Amino acid sequence: MILKLVRNALGYTIAGIDILTRPRKLKRSKQKQQQVDSETAQMALYQFFGCPFCIKTRRAIHRLNLNIECRDANSDNAFRKELLEQGGKIQVPCLKITNDDGNTTWLYESGAIIEHLESQFGAAA
Repeated sequence: MILKLVRNALGYTIAGIDILTRPRKLKRSKQKQQQVDSETAQMALYQFFGCPFCIKTRRAIHRLNLNIECRDANSDNAFRKELLEQGGKIQVPCLKITNDDGNTTWLYESGAIIEHLESQFGAAA
């Protein structure tokens, strides 16, 4: 119980610092940003608000100027259930990517998610 309180307090402290120190967003032309927004419309990030790895992933999403829905699997049981039943496990962060053909990929691990987003939407892409 005490450990959970300490962990939550630290998580919310880190999240607060994250909000205050957000990096600048990547600048794109209006047309390019609309294209990126349409590509990310089929993505959702399952996360816990105070999780350091989720914060790291959200920072990358912010920096890359991506419009990806964040779903809190800690406070919303429907998202938690979807993550378990469709993704296979309750582990965050997890990026759900639905392709145009209807196939869904569940990408786990903050490093893998950030690497994927950088390759798809980074300045070099």
